Amino acid sequence: MEIKRQDYLQILQDSAGKTDLVKVITGMRRTGKTTVMHQHMDNLRSQGIPEESVCYIDLDLLGKETDSEELRNMLNPCLGNKGLHYIFIDEIQDADGLERVVAMLVARGDCDVYITGSNSRMLSSELSTKLSGRYMEVEILPLSFREYMELHGGDPEKRFVQFLRYGSLPSTEPDRGERICRAQSEGIYSTVMMKDILSRVSGKTGRLNSICRFLYSNIRNVTNAERISEATGLSDDTVRKYLGVILEAHLFYHADRYDIGGKKVSFSKGKYYATDLGARSILVNPGELRDISAPLENAVFFELLRRGYRVFSGSFRDQEVDFTAIKGDTVRYYQVSVTVMAEETYDREIRPLKSVRDNYEKIILTMDRFGLGNDEGVKVVNVIDWLLDSNASRRPHSVTPR
Repeated sequence: MEIKRQDYLQILQDSAGKTDLVKVITGMRRTGKTTVMHQHMDNLRSQGIPEESVCYIDLDLLGKETDSEELRNMLNPCLGNKGLHYIFIDEIQDADGLERVVAMLVARGDCDVYITGSNSRMLSSELSTKLSGRYMEVEILPLSFREYMELHGGDPEKRFVQFLRYGSLPSTEPDRGERICRAQSEGIYSTVMMKDILSRVSGKTGRLNSICRFLYSNIRNVTNAERISEATGLSDDTVRKYLGVILEAHLFYHADRYDIGGKKVSFSKGKYYATDLGARSILVNPGELRDISAPLENAVFFELLRRGYRVFSGSFRDQEVDFTAIKGDTVRYYQVSVTVMAEETYDREIRPLKSVRDNYEKIILTMDRFGLGNDEGVKVVNVIDWLLDSNASRRPHSVTPR
């Protein structure tokens, strides 16, 4: 069973037929890039686009690197037809000389081009140079909790526990139990490691695992390369090199540190959040899995990205503000806590928000069902209700033309 990723499909529909704008669909493996691509292809066919005008090539299935000449030969049968051609190339980062082929398709003027890739390095390569101003990145994230409920149904409270424990990749099957979910996560993690990280940087699996283990164990903690180096025993340069490819493979996302008072961003430190929470169970100690505070904050981070915000790890006069979310002229501050029923916890979470003397919205998200409401302008909101809010403003992450 699969669901329609409507937010992403709408973006692709709005840009369909634009031959001067390559749609670059990115994201970690198994987040649903190929599914979104096929759903868009189905939509085009339902609108009367003839089958011979649609060309789909999955380079990942070929099992080898493909050069530009081979890719051209695969495209020629479709390009020989008359009319507008809709070209879909999956996992194009595995093609040598891909930028020349894509540039050729754009130059023809009769090709609507869509490509996917599991590694963002392709956008920092010659591809972005050749397509400057002529491509749009659509970054596919795992399922939102609304999509998760649409796919699996059931009681939201129980599903949310599974959502935090097993992750929200579309292929995850929570009803099959922990053993199957863990096996699925192990397979995905290993594939990302081999195909998207180790294939692009020389190194050892053990070193990468030690860095990822640290990141999974410190999801809600401010950190930097120096601290990771100290904890893992690896050099600063090694840690920075590996962090670069880990982020390029979308295995983790980084939230830069934002000083609310000084309105300054620190790029040297911040927090790392995991695309697949299910992979945490592979590397962290079992005792850590009982504490859901880290995965809860992780879930809020990705939901803010889905809603189109730039998301920062905030601070105000040495007080922690979990997230500063910015979208245009809109700024919102968020604290995330499993519960604020204890007075000292409530005071710790609300004090930084009350200290920020501006008129922007301030929200505490909690799993509590009691004590919700408004406290001197600070909203206390149930996080499940917030995640399921169908009226929330949504814009898929990273869809800006480049």
